[in-house]
Amino acid sequence: MAVTHGSFGRVRGGSHFIAPDNDITWGSGTFQIDGVGIVSVNEGSVEWTIDEPGGVVAFTTDTGDNDNVALFLGTFQPSTGGCFMEARFKFNSDSLGAVFAGFTETLALGTPVMPAEFATATMTYNGSGGMAGVSFDTDATTADFRALAGDAGASAGSTVAGDTVTNGIRANQTIAADEWYLVRVELGAGGHPRIYVGHDNRGMELIAEYTATAPVTNTDQFYAVLMFENRSSAARVFEVDYFMAEGSVDWEVT
Repeated sequence: MAVTHGSFGRVRGGSHFIAPDNDITWGSGTFQIDGVGIVSVNEGSVEWTIDEPGGVVAFTTDTGDNDNVALFLGTFQPSTGGCFMEARFKFNSDSLGAVFAGFTETLALGTPVMPAEFATATMTYNGSGGMAGVSFDTDATTADFRALAGDAGASAGSTVAGDTVTNGIRANQTIAADEWYLVRVELGAGGHPRIYVGHDNRGMELIAEYTATAPVTNTDQFYAVLMFENRSSAARVFEVDYFMAEGSVDWEVT
């Protein structure tokens, strides 16, 4: 009997960082830690956190405003059966940093740019392709995690019919430094995201579900990304417990 599909239909990647290494200093270009791609604006360093269980790695950025570090996996195509990413992380300042966690079609593997940023009361969509995820940015008047989705440099889609959410949907979290945060982003096979945020020892809560219009093109290729960026001229520490992503094999013959 002919077999049209193989036995391994799901594509999984990521790390819980449970294999400590010597401290690492990085420069330009892309490198890997335990199968996770790393790229940044300017250099930085990596150290394993050994006073907490389960594998935690700390990324220290360079000292310039907008210096950053991006963890990435992929690419993933939603139409082949959907995909998701999930990450647990914390930062050492609740007033001088920014995070993006989710999927982005646009990722510069030389000098990465935050797919989306929030300043004062406005979300800016930097990526030229599709994106869906969570932005946390201390340039906001009220810093919070905000769910977002967009394409071609602009917001797209809605949570309910007719409700365009240009500036994101707040998670209404009380933000503090050195506390763990969870983000999970799912892209359905049709390109419809579901976005979750967890904090304060509670399970992940659904923040946004884009149901009326697919904000991203489901046949496009997306990187799963966890990215941190400075918001001052000083090095910042970004600790990651785990960063994972999963999708499906494309069984098409062409």
